[in-house]
Amino acid sequence: MKRIISCSLKLISSTSTTTAAASCCTLKRRKNTLITGDILLHLGSDACCVIRLSGPLKQQYAKEHNLDLDQLLGPGLYKEQYRADMIRWGETRRSQDPGFFCRLATRGARQPVWMVSDARRLSDLQWFWSEFPRQTQTVRVQSSEKTRQQRGWIFTAGVDDAESECGLDSGVEFDWLITNEADAPSLEEQLQPILKLVEEAADNH
Repeated sequence: MKRIISCSLKLISSTSTTTAAASCCTLKRRKNTLITGDILLHLGSDACCVIRLSGPLKQQYAKEHNLDLDQLLGPGLYKEQYRADMIRWGETRRSQDPGFFCRLATRGARQPVWMVSDARRLSDLQWFWSEFPRQTQTVRVQSSEKTRQQRGWIFTAGVDDAESECGLDSGVEFDWLITNEADAPSLEEQLQPILKLVEEAADNH
């Protein structure tokens, strides 16, 4: 049995053959990836894989625009200068076929647990809910705008107010909520029930 987990991450770094579980994480730009890393480290690469919906998107965008794919996949300024246009291009593709990038990204996944690290739109979650209705779990990692600013986030019009950044800010009832604030319980403590869930899914696969 598959298990899919979807995470909506709103923070900046501070200090999933048949799938048993899949974790879809919606990350805003320059956000924390500790959750996917912790789950992958806990389960191992034979049982768990990280799926990036942006991978096939950026690959096709780079091909059509003759750009450096490696730099588009990285965290640097190169990606940022193309981000707004890439977002518009991706939205056009999704309007034609909402599940296009989800199908491409999951096509080669064979591990029983999937973690989708960058689901950012309701259409992304809807595809996983439709394809894996019993296995999908959603996780939202949240922190205040003040905390994000303290960690280096600067609002950029046309990017931070686009669907790719705030499409899941409302209208979704997440299965799990994790708080990334200085006065919140540790990430390890908050992750325990999720780690137990995906571990059981992997063991029962």
